[in-house]
Amino acid sequence: MAEVTAATVKELREKSGAGMMDCKKALAETGGDMDAAMDWLRTKGLAAAAKKSSRTAAEGLIGIAVAGTKGAAIEVNSETDFVAKNDIFQAFVREVTQISLEQGDDLAVIKAAAMASGKTVEEQLVANIATIGENQNLRRARRLEVKAGAVVPYVHNSVAPGLGKIGVLVALESEAGADVLEPLGKQIAMHIAAAFPLALREDELDAEVIERERAIATEKAAESGKPADIVAKMVDGAIAKYRKENALLSQLLVMDGKTKIADFVAQAAKQAGSDIQLTSYVRFQLGEGIEKEASDFAAEVAKVSGVPQPGA
Repeated sequence: MAEVTAATVKELREKSGAGMMDCKKALAETGGDMDAAMDWLRTKGLAAAAKKSSRTAAEGLIGIAVAGTKGAAIEVNSETDFVAKNDIFQAFVREVTQISLEQGDDLAVIKAAAMASGKTVEEQLVANIATIGENQNLRRARRLEVKAGAVVPYVHNSVAPGLGKIGVLVALESEAGADVLEPLGKQIAMHIAAAFPLALREDELDAEVIERERAIATEKAAESGKPADIVAKMVDGAIAKYRKENALLSQLLVMDGKTKIADFVAQAAKQAGSDIQLTSYVRFQLGEGIEKEASDFAAEVAKVSGVPQPGA
């Protein structure tokens, strides 16, 4: 059983948005397990479902690049945001994104690829770590391609062309021209950046995630005290709602709050007089799912410099 400390209570409070006493009770009820405590709070209606997944705890950059009917997205992490502003780091991310665009999204292949410096990506990364003095990591990559149509990019919180904190690619299969596909893809990409869909279609949502949501919905519905058949309908309704809210094609367009993405694409296709299919997408958010250890910067500086801290 993990110890429930002020630090863990604070962490859960930041992740969930719930009150301090509720967080303390949740951790006590779950033996200090952070994920279980989040589920406990959600079961009690005390935390937002998306709160945890929207928080990030790593620095670096997302790189986005497109060429013709291909698009690539990569994530390179660093320890601090200062590195993301470094010219060497930005140039590295930009070049590696181009390599992914050409060679695909297998990290082993990307790391073995040659760069303009003559080094492989992996060798250059090691050299950059030595030069910049901070750990860095090529975390993930994804390439999209369509036979005909466009892969449309969007970077949110851009720090330089093609580099930012959230990167999105939208793949549109169509014979329609760029004058139709580019603005359509841009609007969908902006929606994706804001709405954070978990899958393209409802039936593509992760089965484990659905079962977890079902367990939470079942416990919440059972607390209503209603008959079992009513509870079962409540659970089915909650899961159906979850599927619609988290699958891209059934989400409501953020811009108007009423048009399903599938209908939005269909409307564009009708106006263009050409079939348009939204076949896939990528959404990379910097540091998504990474937990970063908290540190006392003043204490670290004191340790290095030998200056004692007050009370030491």
